[in-house]
Amino acid sequence: QVQVVESGGGVVQPGDSLRLTCVISGRAVSEYTVAWFRQAPGKGREFVQAISFNGGRLSQPDSVAGRFFTSKNNDKNEVYLQMNSLRPENTAVYQCALRDEAYVGPSSLPDAYKYWGQGTQVTVSS
Repeated sequence: QVQVVESGGGVVQPGDSLRLTCVISGRAVSEYTVAWFRQAPGKGREFVQAISFNGGRLSQPDSVAGRFFTSKNNDKNEVYLQMNSLRPENTAVYQCALRDEAYVGPSSLPDAYKYWGQGTQVTVSS
């Protein structure tokens, strides 16, 4: 059984940093691509970043480029989203998603991912 569980969200002030963790069981992140998406209130799901089974990454959206970074630990089977210089517009539920096919690279499309976590709330407010 595949499980995807995010953690690390919280309430922070503008300019703060936060690191989200995605723990995956049932699949090895060394074999499967993982992505981060977010959904702000009243908006659609937005791609944030993806990290391939081999460590490759997609170009980030302009909204997070240079501030958000994805990494992983294959031994722990965890994927991380480091978020720096947070802004109020970064407030959203952040979800981790896992592809169903092994050794397939990243995609920015939600439909490319089969397994999703419940998400972790990130609120940026002064």
